[in-house]
Amino acid sequence: MHIVLDETAMVAAGQGNVLASRLIHRAHAEADWFLYAPSCALVEADRTRPGTAEHLASLPGITILDLDLPAALAVARQETWAAAHSQYAAQPTPDRPDGAVVATTFPKRWEGEPVRILDLNP
Repeated sequence: MHIVLDETAMVAAGQGNVLASRLIHRAHAEADWFLYAPSCALVEADRTRPGTAEHLASLPGITILDLDLPAALAVARQETWAAAHSQYAAQPTPDRPDGAVVATTFPKRWEGEPVRILDLNP
């Protein structure tokens, strides 16, 4: 299972959201669970809730995704960096032929976008 946290999911994790906490635990404890934090979304989450970036970056089950050239080009075409980097990170790759699911607490934002979502609202 490959899951990309958008900035709303990152903030929710820092606020003790039970579903986000379960994802983090699974990514740490189970070999076939992978959790990704796109750096642009991480910055936005930290702006919303200071300390979020350091907290998430310290967790062993989360992979921080850098803003490489292909990601930067994708971000440049979108309205917000956080959403664009999250959407780019969820696209299929050779390692993830089915892509990844975007975990969010604001699923309405993703309506009409070519991504699968996981709603973290209770």
